[in-house]
Amino acid sequence: MIANTIERKITVPGPRVSPLFGHITQVLNFVGDSIKLSSQLFDKYGSVVSLALGGGTNVYSPYPNCPGTVLGYGADVVREVTTQHDIYHKCPLTARIYSKRNDSARTQPFRHFLVGLFGVNGADHRQHRQLLMPAFHKSRIEAYRDEMVVITSSELEKLQVGEVVDTLELMRRLTMRIATKTLFGMDFSENGDRFTTLLKEVFGKFGSSAVLALPFDVPGFPFHKLLNDMVELDATMRDTIQQKRSAGIDSGDVLSMLIQARDAETGITLTDDELLGHLGVIYFAGHDTSANALTWTLFLLSQHPQVAADLLDELDSVLHGEAPSIEQLQQLPLLERVIKESMRVLSPVPWNGRVISQDTTFSGYDLPKGTEVFVSIYHTNRAPEIYSDPERFIPQRWEQIQPSIYEYNPFSAGSRVCIGAGFAMMEIKIILAMLLMRYRLEFLPQQVNAKGLIVLCAENGLSMRVCKQDREFNRGVGGVSGNVSEMVDLVE
Repeated sequence: MIANTIERKITVPGPRVSPLFGHITQVLNFVGDSIKLSSQLFDKYGSVVSLALGGGTNVYSPYPNCPGTVLGYGADVVREVTTQHDIYHKCPLTARIYSKRNDSARTQPFRHFLVGLFGVNGADHRQHRQLLMPAFHKSRIEAYRDEMVVITSSELEKLQVGEVVDTLELMRRLTMRIATKTLFGMDFSENGDRFTTLLKEVFGKFGSSAVLALPFDVPGFPFHKLLNDMVELDATMRDTIQQKRSAGIDSGDVLSMLIQARDAETGITLTDDELLGHLGVIYFAGHDTSANALTWTLFLLSQHPQVAADLLDELDSVLHGEAPSIEQLQQLPLLERVIKESMRVLSPVPWNGRVISQDTTFSGYDLPKGTEVFVSIYHTNRAPEIYSDPERFIPQRWEQIQPSIYEYNPFSAGSRVCIGAGFAMMEIKIILAMLLMRYRLEFLPQQVNAKGLIVLCAENGLSMRVCKQDREFNRGVGGVSGNVSEMVDLVE
């Protein structure tokens, strides 16, 4: 037993922690503010570090006997992890909660909830990705343009000049409607629809600290309420799948296409559980990550008036106040640079988590099977040798640089590069273009804390005043406090 413990010990440098509660405290600190803690560790120990010296931590892995957690960043680290698909495995987005899937009949939805492509590896992953690929073909994505425009227009029409809105909540509502329309073929607005409520409740709670800390199915506990909602959502989605199976046609939405998908060699189709897993992941990725990317972009534009003015000039000159066509989206280079720079500075997905499937060597260190590895997209996107003044928001830098996919990594790389990247970029461009031509969102002095593990979001939202597009871009500049003021150099 002693020999086995020594054999599994992680030798990557890292901080010493108390043997009593130190490992738990370190995990909680990382989950609470992963960017702050990892920045401190990288500064002290280098680009590869153990969350705790010798291991003993478990943040992400749902499997038993996790030896520990290793963090890394940089192009070489990204390349090492993303090109060795059979060694660096993904796990369901529910992370440690996934281990509860067989506890009872009520926890069975965890077998597929937020599993999808994240829960399959090796040959299974390749097969599932092939089945999903047609739903994200360029022509298929472009067919969603009209629906995106209609939904965006309807949300913008509801805004009142002078009102203060939570920009993050607004973007979540907008991207949620687009996600449900393109996924299920139904536009669930915020009109009290039960399906919409369930989506908000389940996806809003599954990663909460209260659920993670007390995962007990006891009345009054958040985990109990989560299971109630999940069981109901699961039944509702199964009914939707059955209705579309019975219809037997591809009605243009992702679900109906996935139901029809069939492996060319084996004839295998996706089961209901597999469909539910993929739909949950696609919904989450196409909803929350895009909402946060949009929110951070609007925030950065509010603090960089010249960039905002130049961008509006481009939009007006090409679009003349109209929603962009597919062709016109290719004629907006500054819009593209603004989005790319926003996702570089405040990465909507800050980490790429993996669990190694076999003993391996990582950046020169021997790691035992089961070790969880977190690659920091956030820190990789700030490498000073590639990005001068990396803490500054400078969209024009993209006129001169062409970093590799390992040096700029918002959508991952390798065989697990984000399948919905094209969808996300089109959605973000359309929403920004239509909003900015109609309104100016004015930042109000407030504390903005950017935190998150799966997504980087404004912890308490982002309040902005809706103004008509009056080009008064200098209004609302400044007054930023909170950790985002340490993450981004806001001095122009």
